[in-house]
Amino acid sequence: MISPKFRSMLKGESVIRKMNSQGNAIAEKIGAENVFDFSIGNPSVPAPENLNAVFEELLTGMDSVLLHGYSESHGILEVRKQIAASLQKRFGIPFSYRDIFMTSGACAAMAHAVRAVASPGEEIITFAPYFPEYKPYIEGAGVTLKIIPADTESFQINFDLLEQEISEKTAAVLINTPNNPSGVVYSTETVKRLAALLTQKSEELGHTIYLISDEPYREIVFAGVDNPFVSDYYADTIICYSFSKSLSLPGERIGYVAVNPACSMAELIIDMCAQISRCIGHNCPSSLIQYVAGRMCGETSDLTVYETNARMLYKELTAMGYTCQEPGGTFYMFPKALEEDAMAFCQKALEYNLVLVPGDSFGCPGYFRISYCVQTEKAERSVEAFKKLAKAYGL
Repeated sequence: MISPKFRSMLKGESVIRKMNSQGNAIAEKIGAENVFDFSIGNPSVPAPENLNAVFEELLTGMDSVLLHGYSESHGILEVRKQIAASLQKRFGIPFSYRDIFMTSGACAAMAHAVRAVASPGEEIITFAPYFPEYKPYIEGAGVTLKIIPADTESFQINFDLLEQEISEKTAAVLINTPNNPSGVVYSTETVKRLAALLTQKSEELGHTIYLISDEPYREIVFAGVDNPFVSDYYADTIICYSFSKSLSLPGERIGYVAVNPACSMAELIIDMCAQISRCIGHNCPSSLIQYVAGRMCGETSDLTVYETNARMLYKELTAMGYTCQEPGGTFYMFPKALEEDAMAFCQKALEYNLVLVPGDSFGCPGYFRISYCVQTEKAERSVEAFKKLAKAYGL
């Protein structure tokens, strides 16, 4: 008998993919160059120039049996050491290889982190707007996801509501900064306040409340923006990281779990991740891409185009009358829709060849996401379409 659980999920198609499909259908008729597709967060800048040389060096200079063989359950030791050394150098926290577990991207890192610190029947708290896939990551582990409504004035954390929701069932709090979809970066003040509250509540409840920090956009932060390293402020932090955005390698699916060495049961958590892999069929990322990531950690693609696009679009859209929190990083912004029904607004936008994503599935109805990881020339040409859309709503 097929699984009723996964059969029922067929009805919950990703709205991001749905809008992308509609954009593709328009592109087939009028050409992709005439469609302003801001639906999917696929990096638009190439990987670093030396990346291919690293691949070539590995493929021609390394024993092929070793290169293409299975890696250790925790990931390749050499690579874990390289990542730990990079983190220690950058952030001053004494990470070692024992604190690193290699995964197939941040998605797999999240799946491991959730199962390591939360049991079925317990709860993980996150904040709207949030990445919609958090729900299957967490609920697929039998854990309840609790959503704190967005503070739409700042898109920082609503601490009054958070304090009300923390209970003896709370296993962890999940944050994503820089944030998808808002582009907002949590300030040092926000992170300090969160750390103080979790410390207080952990003591009151008699168990550790872990902080899962989803950080695939860590390197995409704009000039002058306060960007604290979360683990500096809360010892019981588990980082979920991906090289997809920093190195423009989303299709290679490579990332890691990094547990703060001062975290409660840090080394045990990493060892548990290897057992979690056995249960979910993860069983290590590609050995080749692990070696590449190890040699490239600390480097990034040229990410400046995202700030260029963000500044231009924010200036133009707000001048037209759109309301939006200015993004501090990522390649997303999250304006308020020009009507209450964001889905209807995004369908209207398609008439002007604008492919946008409604905010409902991000836990924030009435808003829409722009994924501006496109060439600047195309982002600039989209301005006229946004003007026509605003005019249709009387702005």
